[in-house]
Amino acid sequence: MSLSKQQRQHLVAQLLERERVASQAQLVALLAERGVKATQATVSRDLEELGAVKIRVAGGETAYALPELPVQQIVPPDHLRRVLGEWAVAVAWSGPLVVVRTPPGSAHVVGSALDRSGLVGVVGTVAGDDTVLVVVEEAVGAATVGRRLRVLAGLDPEEDAEDAPVEGGAGE
Repeated sequence: MSLSKQQRQHLVAQLLERERVASQAQLVALLAERGVKATQATVSRDLEELGAVKIRVAGGETAYALPELPVQQIVPPDHLRRVLGEWAVAVAWSGPLVVVRTPPGSAHVVGSALDRSGLVGVVGTVAGDDTVLVVVEEAVGAATVGRRLRVLAGLDPEEDAEDAPVEGGAGE
């Protein structure tokens, strides 16, 4: 199978997280097992670009590992409160989705903070220019997450989602 560079590197990162990979040859073989043809030179470049390093593991052996990337680090709770307090102007929800409105050009800041917050129920976000779509776990519910985001943002947590001031929408 032919993967793009980004797809292949994503797979390499997953393999390094799940398997003890001691050599580039082993990584080439693991990729081949998954139907991905890659040379040792390609794998070497991928490891370099991903920032992989060799670490000593139990038993004194070495294996490749990826340092924790900032995007994967959970941010302190106060960070999310500060970001939402500064940038969220409205929060509404429907079904399994929460919509957070921001000033133009600010949605990516809120989306990134939410993605890295570790907030219970948040599956992920999609950020546009002034709108963040937050996908919520069904078991938790969008109303729960939406109200929590309103509290963190300093907005009225009791306001009904249908009455929330979501200005600048597509219909205006």
